Amino acid sequence: MSASEIVNKVWNYAHVLRDDGVGYGDYVEQITFLIFLKMADERETSGQQVAVPDDYSWSKLVKLDGDALEIQYRHTLEALGKEGGMLGTIFRKAQNKIQDPAKLERLIKMIEKEAWSTLPVDVKGEIYEGLLERNAQDVKGGAGQYFTPRALIEAMTEVMQPDVSKLNTVADPASGTGGFLLAAYDYMAPNAKSKKEQKHLRENALRGNDIVDSVTRLCAMNLYLHGIGSADGECPVISQDALAKEVGDKDRVDIVLANPPFGKKSSITVISEKTGKAETEKLTYEREDFWATTSNKQLNFVQHIANMLKIDGKAAVVVPDNVLFEGGAGETVRKNLLERTNFHTILRLPTGIFYAQGVKANVIFFDNKPAAKTAWTKKLWVYDYRTNVHKTLKQNRLNKGDFEEFIALYKPNDIKKRKATWDEETGEGRWRSYSYDEVIARDKTNLDIFWLKDDSLEDTENLPAPDILASEIVEQLEAALTEFRSVEEILTINGVTT
Repeated sequence: MSASEIVNKVWNYAHVLRDDGVGYGDYVEQITFLIFLKMADERETSGQQVAVPDDYSWSKLVKLDGDALEIQYRHTLEALGKEGGMLGTIFRKAQNKIQDPAKLERLIKMIEKEAWSTLPVDVKGEIYEGLLERNAQDVKGGAGQYFTPRALIEAMTEVMQPDVSKLNTVADPASGTGGFLLAAYDYMAPNAKSKKEQKHLRENALRGNDIVDSVTRLCAMNLYLHGIGSADGECPVISQDALAKEVGDKDRVDIVLANPPFGKKSSITVISEKTGKAETEKLTYEREDFWATTSNKQLNFVQHIANMLKIDGKAAVVVPDNVLFEGGAGETVRKNLLERTNFHTILRLPTGIFYAQGVKANVIFFDNKPAAKTAWTKKLWVYDYRTNVHKTLKQNRLNKGDFEEFIALYKPNDIKKRKATWDEETGEGRWRSYSYDEVIARDKTNLDIFWLKDDSLEDTENLPAPDILASEIVEQLEAALTEFRSVEEILTINGVTT
């Protein structure tokens, strides 16, 4: 059975559970637990040592039915969540969401039919990522926030060129289900020739973090299915607030690839001592290694990532437009990036490529540098792949070929050899540079830079197809609603009633 056939088979059963109130996210989580237990059982049968205690093994589950099955499954999740290493990460705070024993038994029998450990690693990964992508499409459940388009991930990884021969460490402080970490692994794996390099790649090359327990376990399982880590070894990903503490010397890495969460400013809900009512307070991070104190999550992640890098370490980070133009703390962060790092590239992304509709985003690329008297950034290059580019999630999906020109022009081995495609006379060309003096002179150091003429504003004959146009209108409306909600939240935080 092919990977896509297995995905369809396993996914179709999600609709049955959906009727019982089990959301797609919970379903993928339960699949995670059961596939792991099945693989562990298969490996033990073939003579490999595994970390799952006998009392909570797959062989115990598969023999039971009815209430006895539900009770055993619940106890298994509770017990394994107390274990250490990758096992404990996968089962941390795990709960049984499938209350009907008959449906649980049917799901177990469906998984029992497949020999998961004998499938090639890439097929197992393809199956699991297929489930995660299906889950991301459940926009109403919010799962889309954890899914970055594969084509974008691969393009970012290709220009960053993680190098296993140099024992590079690659990190993602908002790792979601592990897309960037797996892309880095896939890029380095063919070049891991020595046993030292292979061991490094499997055990030490990747580091991930996510604040949501359930997402961290999905990431850990995703890595495990790709052959990364071991059940009883240290887990490459952890669950905690990445922004909560300063970065220590031992935590610094060579490369960061990340798409930090978009959306609302950081806030927490507290119970007022005076009124007894729930109130929202903005959440800021007082860190000495930050250039600015702000409740803006994206700006905080940019500062955190800059501090994560070793000297000459490289970062590629997906950020929303507001990071490029917001005043106050935003201006402070941009100026520090330009001065303290070599902030050399911005990739403007088309709308319509994220499951969170209406998102306008960019990728910023910068290299960490030691302290200096003058700014490290000499030229800022901008590739505009947004103007006159129309993408949707279904009819006109983003693909790797869309970034071929950008990858060719990026020149990762020597950015001094870059050549602009923009022509001043014609006004055409998506790739051009600006000097440090030009960008620092812009009002509030605004880096939301564009120069191409938007054809849709003047040429009504060449408008996109109706379905694409309708999709773009929906995205713009949803983006406007998001902005209104952000304003409402700020007013609430500041005690202004509407």
